Formats: sequence, C-alpha cells, structure tokens
Amino acid sequence: MPPGRWHDTQPGNPNPHEPPRAPKPVTRPCPESWAWAHRRLLLRAGDTLSENARARLETVFTTDDPTGKLKAAWEVKEQVRVLLRTASLEDAELAKDRLEELVQASKQPETTRVWRTICRWWKEIEVLIVTGATTGKIEANNTSIKHIKRTARGYRNPNNYTSVILLRSAARTTA
Repeated sequence: MPPGRWHDTQPGNPNPHEPPRAPKPVTRPCPESWAWAHRRLLLRAGDTLSENARARLETVFTTDDPTGKLKAAWEVKEQVRVLLRTASLEDAELAKDRLEELVQASKQPETTRVWRTICRWWKEIEVLIVTGATTGKIEANNTSIKHIKRTARGYRNPNNYTSVILLRSAARTTA
C-alpha cells in the first residue's frame, strides 16, 4: 500500500480497508437513569442523613423513580444495616422478618439475591450478633502485609527481604 493514504494515518482503525469511523457522540443518561447522579446520597446510611439530605433523597424517589424500584432497593439496604446492628437474636429475627417483607414487596432479582445470601449465611450472622467478633482486624493485617511485601520486592537476599517486612510491620504497629 502506498504511504500517506488515510488508512496509514488513522491509528487504531480496526480495518485499514474501511474509511475512518466518526467519533461516537457523547451520550447523557436518559431521564430514567438520572438517579445515578445521586448515587453518593443513596449509598449513605439513612440514619446519618441530615434533614436537607433526607429531603433531597425523597425528591429523588418522587421525581427520578417512577417505578419505585430504587426506593424499594434502598429500603432493603437500610434494613440489612438494621439487621447487622441488632444487639440480640430476638431483634435480629424481627429485623430478618421485616427484611423478608421488603424483599418480597420489591420483586427485584438483586434484592432476592441479597435475601438468599442472608439466609445462606444466617448462622454466621447469628455468631456476629452474639459475639460481635468480625474478621476485620485480620483482613486489615493481611492487606498491610500485602502492601509491605509489595514494597519489599526487588531484594535478592531473602534475609534482607524478611528484615524489610519485619521493620515495616513493626513501624506500623508502633505508629
């Protein structure tokens, strides 16, 4: 092919025998998905919302959620939070029953999947409620170890590698 033709000057053109494609127009979300702009508000805990934020949330539900699915999913999320914060097994059973009602009322596959996961892990959730023990500290330690090991790569001497890991972990525990 002679140099200087359009297919030689168009980087990234998948087929050099086709003319260059026009750039895709910038698309904006359709009115049905405008609620995505409020995703930060939807992810916040309901009990931490200010009066202004709660009013904005209600506005989102009334104007941007004509089907009510978004509000139903948000209520399920909040009920899961309530369930995991309960202090006794009796309160947890009541919260679980309320969650089941909300899931059945929402009729959404995502909320049904959350319900099945809660049911599958119910024994572990009961242990969490009774003991309050989580694996959070262990997960944090594993993440710290992973970061320390990542920064210590490149040492050829295994003793130096181990020393760097131990020194960094000691510095993190004293800080």
